[in-house]
Amino acid sequence: MNAEFFNALDLLEKENGIPKEYMIAQIELALANSCRKELGPTTVIRVQLDPNKKDMRVFQQRTVVPDGEVTDDKCEISLSAAKALSRRHKLGGVVETELKTKDFRRLSVQPGKQMIVQAIRTAERERQTKEYENKKEEIITAMVDKVDNSTGNLILDTGTGYATLLKEEQIPGEVYDVGDRIKVFISEVKSGETRGPIVTLSRVHPNFVKRLFELEIPEIQDGTIVIKGIAREAGSRTKIAVESRDENVEAVGSCIGKNGMRISAILDELSGEKIDIIKYSDDICEFVAEALSPAKVLSVTLEEERICRVTVSPDQLSLAIGKEGQNAKLVARLTGCKIDIKA
Repeated sequence: MNAEFFNALDLLEKENGIPKEYMIAQIELALANSCRKELGPTTVIRVQLDPNKKDMRVFQQRTVVPDGEVTDDKCEISLSAAKALSRRHKLGGVVETELKTKDFRRLSVQPGKQMIVQAIRTAERERQTKEYENKKEEIITAMVDKVDNSTGNLILDTGTGYATLLKEEQIPGEVYDVGDRIKVFISEVKSGETRGPIVTLSRVHPNFVKRLFELEIPEIQDGTIVIKGIAREAGSRTKIAVESRDENVEAVGSCIGKNGMRISAILDELSGEKIDIIKYSDDICEFVAEALSPAKVLSVTLEEERICRVTVSPDQLSLAIGKEGQNAKLVARLTGCKIDIKA
């Protein structure tokens, strides 16, 4: 049984990532607690687990006191009684007696069992939290495990555990079925008290698009092209500003790719959401003019700090403003300027 016990610890470490040393320490505490439950709260216990010999032993420890001065026989033993066990015992020393835990009652063992189960759960939560924290601000691929038809929320198997993709964090119009594999962005991770880490997943976060560009565009991965800003209305339109650090590399063209191959892969992941790739400029007027794409701008004037007056031809006014002002709002977010558009 001891061999099976230590093999189980090896399996926990291999499959669940729970260190054997941690579990041994927790089990020693649990066994000591069970012993005190059986023998009394003042009992002093030493538990010895040896994974190399696959051996487990439990000892009761009692301090040697003068004859006639024993006040608690759970933790004290008289000198004469100690000498009867071994002539080597002296006053103030410790006498150890090995216990047979198989004789303990079920009621005494149950709290120890609960402590071990709780230790496993705690270690599992800590492992999951650490793994999620290592993936924070990154994209992962998860599988849809359950669809909550009443709320529209998705329960996802992330490979680390199960997490919820809320309806409001899904791109509008997307429909998923159990077994579908989808990409999600881990925007936040918090330690949970009882049910493991609280993970916020998203497909509407602006950085979801940013990470997609980093995955699909090699020049962004190696730092040749830098993403300078991003503004997004999930499911509708995203504007992303890029800049090349190499005069021989054209930022916008590299992101689009030959025949649009690179950008098409990103668009497929976003269910057809429109993306405007903007050439970044340190000249704020030039940057605003570029950002108002697809509208053609006649002029941009910086009238006050971060306030730009934009002039367009009458036939370009609605395009520059966008449906319900969407294009102008995205430009304002991207550039950090207040935009005043006039025909």
